[in-house]
Amino acid sequence: MRSPFLAVLALSLAVLVAPTPTHAQNAQNAFTPDQVKYGPAPPFLPPGAQLAVLEGDPMASSGDFTIRLKMPDGYKVAPHTHPNRENVTVLSGTLKVGMGDQFDAGKMMSFGAGSFAYLDPTVHHYAAASGETVIQIHGMSPAKFNYINPADDPSLKK
Repeated sequence: MRSPFLAVLALSLAVLVAPTPTHAQNAQNAFTPDQVKYGPAPPFLPPGAQLAVLEGDPMASSGDFTIRLKMPDGYKVAPHTHPNRENVTVLSGTLKVGMGDQFDAGKMMSFGAGSFAYLDPTVHHYAAASGETVIQIHGMSPAKFNYINPADDPSLKK
């Protein structure tokens, strides 16, 4: 026969060690496409794109992040690098990517839906959207663009 004292002790311990709900536990951590909420892209990207943060804080000094970038047809991002590795998956449309310090559409490769690439911090690259294009980027914060030519940085333009 089990002791009532042991049953009460076990229940008390279960209550004491049960996780207390926190904001992180209550936050959404799974999304269907219709639940992804886009807003304006940050000022370091050219106007016209929309951004959704799925996980983490891409502007923090450290930590993981996952974002989606929705770009209209013809959208271009000038040559740049990032402080950390960039992992990119094309979800829809076609992402064109070129390597180097000068934007040259003739040297770009096309990546359709389902494509994946990772770019290390030293890789100088540029991109353009062919058709409306959605990409998902994940990596380590901060999600920062270091433009090869500072005049290409949209956040510095008035």
